[in-house]
Amino acid sequence: MGWDKGEAAQPGEFAQWLEVQLSGPYAKLRHRGGPGDEDAYPEERKHWECTLADAGWTCAGWPREHGGKELSLAEQVSHYEQYARAGGPGRMGHIGEGLIGPTLIALGTLDQQQRHLPGIRNGSTFWCQGYSEPNAGSDLANVQTRAVRDEATGEWIVTGQKVWTSLAHESQWIFVLARCEPGSRGSKGLIFLLMPLDQPGVEIRPIRQISGSAEFNEVFFDGARAQACDVVGKPGEGWQVAMALLGFERGLSTLGQQMQFLHELDLVIAAARDNGRWHDRCARDRIAQAWIGLRTMRCNALRMLSGAESGQLAPESLIYKYHWSNWHRDLGELAMDVLGADGNLLTGDERTSRLQGLFLFSRADTIYAGANEIQLNIIAERGLGMPKEARGTQ
Repeated sequence: MGWDKGEAAQPGEFAQWLEVQLSGPYAKLRHRGGPGDEDAYPEERKHWECTLADAGWTCAGWPREHGGKELSLAEQVSHYEQYARAGGPGRMGHIGEGLIGPTLIALGTLDQQQRHLPGIRNGSTFWCQGYSEPNAGSDLANVQTRAVRDEATGEWIVTGQKVWTSLAHESQWIFVLARCEPGSRGSKGLIFLLMPLDQPGVEIRPIRQISGSAEFNEVFFDGARAQACDVVGKPGEGWQVAMALLGFERGLSTLGQQMQFLHELDLVIAAARDNGRWHDRCARDRIAQAWIGLRTMRCNALRMLSGAESGQLAPESLIYKYHWSNWHRDLGELAMDVLGADGNLLTGDERTSRLQGLFLFSRADTIYAGANEIQLNIIAERGLGMPKEARGTQ
């Protein structure tokens, strides 16, 4: 059972429920669907979202008035960590529940909240993120997707391309950052739109990765439309909305990410014990350093939570992406070194396959969502107050 009447569950209740579900009807989903594995069992994971919702386990931090449980930060920490520790599958509803949902609660209109939040809460509507473009990845303010207002209907006509859009092929809605003021540059003149994907003028193309998965997509807009009532904030103020959303992205859910990292580290340790690499002092030292890095990551994540409810980034959050992405890439390299020659073979062994996938996917960790170089600039300029990097004029 979940929570009743908005009350927090007794300690361990969620863990007990997860154990029953993940040992029974959803056993094959345990520890599946995380980064690099997001195309695993999509239909089953959609059903899982409904099961979570029916039992009352979604939207733990949302206000009660919007269908959430309004748990305290400490209770939410416990919630996310219990889920990940039990091997809960990667959430198909994460973008909705963790990103656009809190953004609409904080900045959306009453109409937007009433139309969009129930489907997120009950696990029936899935969202994806339309931020990155071919020339606007780490430099998000360089978006060129255009939105032009139709004076006759008030709708916004959207033309352009988004890329690296996770699970767009499994989603019904996308939120899009676009340029609505001709001649504007950088963070000025942008608009934040909510758009249905099932409409004329939208094309979704999968991007096949080196690991063999294709959870990422290109999304093309050719005259697709967003309703006037689905502008979040005001036209021209899209950047502020987009940055608030990113604040929620680096909030409580990062603790669940770290529990997934711990599971991967456990797989590396198990492989080292089985094939004898555990007796190699160098390998043991690297495993110990990985464990220390993960504990440090958790401590910093707890420091970040001061801004999790408002969408404002705490200063500690500036280092988070740089830290975890480099740590995770190093873990992938450690996994291959532990596997040795077996890491070059398709053996059919599930653990070996998971570690190979970890290595291949983690190569991109230091590039997507802001490359290392961009992250270091952010830390220097916003965190340390150093002079901004010289940029050429256009």
